[in-house]
Amino acid sequence: MVNNQTIQIRKAIWQIPALIVLAAITAIGTNAWRSDGIPLVGDWSVEARFSDTAGDSMVISFEQAAERFEKEAALFLDARPQDQYLEGHILGALNLPWQEVDQHFMEMADRIDGSEMIITYCDGESCDLSHGLALFLKEMGYENVRVLVNGWTVWQQASMPVD
Repeated sequence: MVNNQTIQIRKAIWQIPALIVLAAITAIGTNAWRSDGIPLVGDWSVEARFSDTAGDSMVISFEQAAERFEKEAALFLDARPQDQYLEGHILGALNLPWQEVDQHFMEMADRIDGSEMIITYCDGESCDLSHGLALFLKEMGYENVRVLVNGWTVWQQASMPVD
């Protein structure tokens, strides 16, 4: 004879997966129905992660950035905190820390020429400081803004000029 507690356990064993499946179907359906739903499959490439609001990639290759540096055809902006900038940075780069951009942008605005390319950088492929700064600059009206992904590291590895 099966007691009442055993029956309840057996019910729970099949009800738990059934509830999980029902919740998943409801979540996927709601996500698909919403106009601002989260994509189930995303592009996690560097170009997609470092894109502007229109979805256009803001990434500049190291080779292109080095060429711009050699021709003095770009302004480099270091998005890292000031203490990291002072430890070392790309030769001639200005420091505009992303976390403090509201405090320092106005004093830097006169040093940023909107006609030349602006290349922002930080350190590490997952560093978002340069991307945040690049998006901010685009919002401020600067059109020719690029991001050098993992900029400080790749610059040093290539033995490019630093300060």
